[in-house]
Amino acid sequence: MNRKNFLNSLITIGAGVSVFDTKANDEDEFQAIIPKYLKQGDIIGITSPAGYITMEEIRPAIQQMESWGFSIKVGDSIGKRNFTFGGTDEERARDFQDMLDNPSIGAIMCARGGYGFVRIIDRLNFKKLAVYPKWIIGFSDLTVLHNHLNRNYGIASIHSKMCNSFPDDWSKAETVQIETIHSIKKALTGEKMRYVAPYNTKNRQGNAEATLIGGNLKTIESLSGSKSDLKTAGKILFVEDTGEYLYSIDRMFWNLKRTGKLSALKGLIIGGFKIKPDDPGEEFALSLQDIVLEKIKEHDYPVCFDFPVGHQKNNFALKCGIKHQLIIDNVQTILKEF
Repeated sequence: MNRKNFLNSLITIGAGVSVFDTKANDEDEFQAIIPKYLKQGDIIGITSPAGYITMEEIRPAIQQMESWGFSIKVGDSIGKRNFTFGGTDEERARDFQDMLDNPSIGAIMCARGGYGFVRIIDRLNFKKLAVYPKWIIGFSDLTVLHNHLNRNYGIASIHSKMCNSFPDDWSKAETVQIETIHSIKKALTGEKMRYVAPYNTKNRQGNAEATLIGGNLKTIESLSGSKSDLKTAGKILFVEDTGEYLYSIDRMFWNLKRTGKLSALKGLIIGGFKIKPDDPGEEFALSLQDIVLEKIKEHDYPVCFDFPVGHQKNNFALKCGIKHQLIIDNVQTILKEF
């Protein structure tokens, strides 16, 4: 290619880059884009962009959300199956894209997690969502989407339980399960979120005001260097995980440290961690709290442990991409939305 054609090709490539792609490389923080909060009669779409789930399994969620006054649109991926996935990559991506592009849908509830969203994230087109944002709800594997939206578009989203966590029989449900499900409604309808966590002796006291971001630790680690990688500077970061050995958690926190994600935080929230017991003779030297505090010892921002978010019953809805205040003292931890 000669020099003239090469320069022309660069101009052509540059012209095709969207304003959002350009901003994604800018260190300046986005002005948060907050989707419209829902009112009675609004439509929530249900889709399964990761694992397989049946119509029968999502029925309790449908009934509950309808009782809140919302209408429900069930996506084509519900009931489909391709091994562990809710249909092929093409089917899951098409169903999710239809939900993104449908102007009548005010929010998208992911039916379950598992694994699979990273397989379709680069197939999706977010141009219409950027112009007409809507709430997207889920956690665990859906951390891919929360991070991608925050990094590239600044669109707020809801980290919360999904359809497979709604109880079949509300009369037998524990209070905390009912409260966490109702926190989804509160988040969707615009109620300011406020949570209190009990004191932990390993907490580091302090006060922070910043945008809240985060999700599943393993997923955050796996996104390092990608278009969905989080920018954490000046943010409050929350993390949770399940089914990992302590040595693996240590490795993940080393990844956060070495990639600079722990160096300029305003605050750090450690949610629920279901830890695999060490194999006999292979015991790891550090506890979860020791692992975390070791990686941030040169920083002085507030840190709390045992926050009610994660793969557990007390998994409350959090609004990612929205400014929160984190207050940690010698009595409790408070996280409240501005």
